[in-house]
Amino acid sequence: MREQDKQQPENLFEGMTSIRAVIKSIEDGSSDRRITRILFDESKRRSRSGELSYLKAMSYKLGYELAVVSGDEIASLAIGTTHGGILCETTPRSYPRLSEAAISEQFPDPATQFFAMIEGIEDPYNFGYAIRSLYTAGISALILDERNWLSAAGVVCRASAGASELCRIFIADNIEAADIMHKLGVKVVCCDIKNSVSIYTADLTKPLFLAVGGEKRGLSRGLLDRADAIVRIDYGRSCNTALSAASATAVAAFEVVRQNPGQKVE
Repeated sequence: MREQDKQQPENLFEGMTSIRAVIKSIEDGSSDRRITRILFDESKRRSRSGELSYLKAMSYKLGYELAVVSGDEIASLAIGTTHGGILCETTPRSYPRLSEAAISEQFPDPATQFFAMIEGIEDPYNFGYAIRSLYTAGISALILDERNWLSAAGVVCRASAGASELCRIFIADNIEAADIMHKLGVKVVCCDIKNSVSIYTADLTKPLFLAVGGEKRGLSRGLLDRADAIVRIDYGRSCNTALSAASATAVAAFEVVRQNPGQKVE
């Protein structure tokens, strides 16, 4: 069975990169997940002894079960094959609704913030890749519609190299999100083709709310109608092929970085 054809459980995380992100998000308060159990392949005791020691120490701190099991049991539960013999089971994570109060509470100075929204991405892997680009570009928070790929949080976490667990995430209808951003004095910029300007000449200085849509459906009309600017990515040749949503997100996110020099997020 191909990996993409397997059931994608919400609360199973695979590999140390994902598990470290889950642990960090719990410790810094960006997630209310609770780890219930970590499974460790008994054949990896020697080769990954450092990681086993770390997970054992964290089990005392966070109160989860650490079980050393057979490789067959790991393989029967895992979605992918790059888990390195380590799986993590957790409780669900809750995502707060976007509101003026919630943003003001977490980000007292909205004028220095970079918010982003992605919608219409077709699979959890591209969704995760897009989140990875936004996180490394320094977004303050990610805004998502109710319909998103966080129902496959473990897969998204692996694709995003842990970024989806480390991100502050809010849920909102896209029109609602744009209206809240305007009330906070944050400009709304959407990526699209019609009535657009080059992303390299547009003003992407903070405060900014950047919205990127999937390559098939793009962004909704209601969100585009509320944009302060619509931007496009200029190509190096004439062609009808669109960049993938993940690639377009990366280009757009790092143009924001370029236009806001010296504002690295720690």
